Formats: sequence, C-alpha cells, structure tokens
Amino acid sequence: MPTWNDVVAIGTELPEVEESTSYRTPSLKVRGTSFARLRIEAEGGLMLPCRLDEKEALLASGDPAFYTTPHYDGYGAILVDLTKIGRDQLVELIEDAWREKAPARLRAAFDAGRWSSSV
Repeated sequence: MPTWNDVVAIGTELPEVEESTSYRTPSLKVRGTSFARLRIEAEGGLMLPCRLDEKEALLASGDPAFYTTPHYDGYGAILVDLTKIGRDQLVELIEDAWREKAPARLRAAFDAGRWSSSV
C-alpha cells in the first residue's frame, strides 16, 4: 500500500518537482503549480489533476481506488485511495498529473531526454 512518502519519492523523480503545501496540506508542485495533494480530511486520499474524460473513464472502470466528491464535480481531478492502488498504477497517474501541470517546454525536454535545470 503506497503512502504519501511513496508519492513524494515518485514525484520528485520528475523534473523540477518540489515538496510543498496547497490548501494547508502536503503537496507536490512543478514550477510552483500543484499537481498532487494529500487530502488530510480523507485519510489515504490523494488528489491528482487529470482531463475530464480521463476522470470519467477511471470512475467508470469500477476500480475502488478511484472516487470523487461533489466538491470535484465538473473539475479535472481524480481522487485516489492510496490503500487501494498499486504502485505501478500510481507511478503512471503521478506522471500524468505532472504532465497536466508542467510547462510544455519542460515536458518536451523531459520526453526528449534532454531535461536540465536550465530548461
């Protein structure tokens, strides 16, 4: 079962990610923009941005790791129950969330294998 420490370890492998806070809760940010936030009010809950169509597909899959609340209705974010998700799937979701928020130039440099801190 992944923990917030696992989320941090996975996320900080991506370019220009820093541990921070968002809405007074632990988060990961890329160039100052949050892309992963631990929901303290929902133990084990992780908020990750995503496209609305991806959110709909994840919810429709019936996988109990994915859920939403009325607060996130119509918003491009999926809630992930860390007690019900595997590490491999979490890695993919975190990278997807990073891609949603990272600047295009940084994503392109990362994809081309030429990322450096000066991008």
